[in-house]
Formats: sequence, structure tokens, C-alpha cells
Amino acid sequence: MYLKELRLANFKNCESAELTFSEKLNCFVGLNGAGKTNILDAIYYLSFCKSYFNSVDKLNIRHDQDFFSIHGTYGFDNKENESVSCVQKRDAKKSFKFNKKEYDRLSDHIGKFPLVMISPYDRDLINEGSDLRRKFIDGVISQFDPLYLSALLKYNRALLQRNMLLRQFADNHRFDSTLLQLWDEQLCVCASDIHEKRQRFLEEFRPIFQHYYEVVSGAKERVEVDYSSKLDQKPMEQLLKDSLPQDTCSCYTNVGIHKDDLEFQLDGHPLKKFGSQGQQKSFVVSIRLAQFEYNYQKIGYKPILLLDDIFDKLDDQRVMKLVRLVGDNHFGQVFITDTQQQRIERLFEDTDINHRIFEVESGHVNLISHE
Repeated sequence: MYLKELRLANFKNCESAELTFSEKLNCFVGLNGAGKTNILDAIYYLSFCKSYFNSVDKLNIRHDQDFFSIHGTYGFDNKENESVSCVQKRDAKKSFKFNKKEYDRLSDHIGKFPLVMISPYDRDLINEGSDLRRKFIDGVISQFDPLYLSALLKYNRALLQRNMLLRQFADNHRFDSTLLQLWDEQLCVCASDIHEKRQRFLEEFRPIFQHYYEVVSGAKERVEVDYSSKLDQKPMEQLLKDSLPQDTCSCYTNVGIHKDDLEFQLDGHPLKKFGSQGQQKSFVVSIRLAQFEYNYQKIGYKPILLLDDIFDKLDDQRVMKLVRLVGDNHFGQVFITDTQQQRIERLFEDTDINHRIFEVESGHVNLISHE
């Protein structure tokens, strides 16, 4: 699977673009703010029905325009091309189509065109709150397991309803255990399944991640990704029962899989406190490459890989090592952004990797080199 063509109109700072890509490596070069990352974000949209950076769709419309559109054509080795389209108007609901047929539920699209993005913002996985780490684990599993995604959506809806009910109890000074039990039962059924699949995922994912950390860093540190959940200690039913006094006071559900977390460790110590910038960068790059590998093993074909400005603060030797890694036959189609055109061109001087280089300037994209 690979993205053959991309057409954009009024997406962020890009007025229009019609691009044809290499099946292997595609590089976008230009100054900071030129719009390189916006091209990657458009590709991300086609896989996840949303922006990697901005959850409010209408804010991705180019200034003073009424809509944006993203159209992609995907090629396959053994079947016909497939198309994906996204159109967002300022005064209308987002339209998302697969092979010209609009979805009833956007969740049905997730996993059709698997993709992994590596971005400078991945450092937030280490330094920010647990919600980002949960989104990471949920995003990986959802790309190959639609039942997991369905359970997660049901859990979140039940959680929202339970919290609303707790607030109503407080406002009305009236508690109804029967009503609360309805949502508790839904939470318990979904939580058990989600917890089990998260545990199984980490058991399979951990050795893949450790392998890629060794490859990327070339170092001997021992790295770990551990899953932290109160469901390891008690079933969801008991957790809700024990937490009920606190929940009624706070008008919020304080226990459940929405409180789970991932713990990142380096030589037995928290990575956030004890890891250097270089170690943290190697850690998150390795996590994303392991995500690629894990999805590849599960679905049987290679996800698209987006590398956004990840060469910053890496020496030339590490950059070359990383490009050769993603350029070999084990990886599929790769998109790269970089501010240094000469560095990108130099990377391909001594290789025969099929590639295309595009220059991006003020939202305009032009092909400048290909092989």
C-alpha cells in the first residue's frame, strides 16, 4: 500500500497542490513555517479523519477561505486503486468519503490506511500528562482491532453519562443507585476487555521497542515501557464500589481504564527525570518505529511512515543511519521533512533508493528532484 497522489485546496497555508509520490522515499525541504509539516498533516488526515496537530477541523481552513479539501489516491500491488476524500466547509459538517461513498461513522475508516507519524511533539509522550500516553496505546491497537475501538468508544460514552449523572445527583441533592448501576455495568464490561487487550499489546510490543532502541541509539541502556492500571489490583466492579464516596463528592469517576498510564524507564529510572535530550529523542523515535513494526506484523502490510523534522539535533552519522534504516525494503513508503535541502540531497548521493524531493515555500510545493 502506498499513497500515489495527493490533491489539496485551502488546507492550512496551502492554496492548492497536486502531487505524485514515489513508492519509497518522499522528502519535503524548506524553511521553518513554509508548510512542509502541513503536507504531512494532510496525509495523516486521510488515515485518521483528523489533524495530527489541531482537533478543531474548521481551524485548518486557509485564512479567508470557505473550505478545505484533501483527496488521496492509494495504490496496491494486488488490487485496484482506492480513493479517500475529506472536505470541510465553515458552515457544514465534515464530509469524509472512501471510494466516493460517505461514511456513516468515521470510526469505520480507522485502520484502512495504517500510518505512523514521528514528530518533535512526540517528546510530549514523555513530558506531558497520561492522556497522551493512553492516546498512543489506543491509537496503535485501534488500527488493527476494530472491536477494541468500539469498546473504547462505548466506554467513553458510558463514562460521560456517568459523570453527568453524578453532577445531577449533586445539583438535585438526590442519589439514585439504580440509574448509576446502568452505566457502571457498561463501564465494567468494556473496561475488562480494554484492560486485557492493553496488557497483551504491551507484552508483544515491549521486545520490538527494545530492539529498535538499540538500533537507533547504538547504546547499551536498558529501556522499559510498563503498563500501570488499578485493574491489575481489583476488578472494575470493586474499584467503582470503593470509589463511590469520592466520586459523589467530586462529581467525577475517579477510577477506570481512563486513568491508566504508561511508565517509561531508562536503566530502572524514570526517563522524564533522568534521560538526556538525546536519550529521550531516541526513545520516542524507537517507540514510533516499533509501532510501525507492530502494526506491520498484525495487518500484514506496511503502514505509511511520516518523519517530521526529526533530524534536528542529530549528527550526520545518525541521520544517515536512520535514513538507510527506513529506506531498506523492510519499510514501505516514507515521507520526510527537513529544513536543509543540501543534507537531504547528500543523503541520496551514494544510494539507489527510489525517491522524490519537493521544495515547499509559502505553501507552494514543487518537485525539484526524483529518481
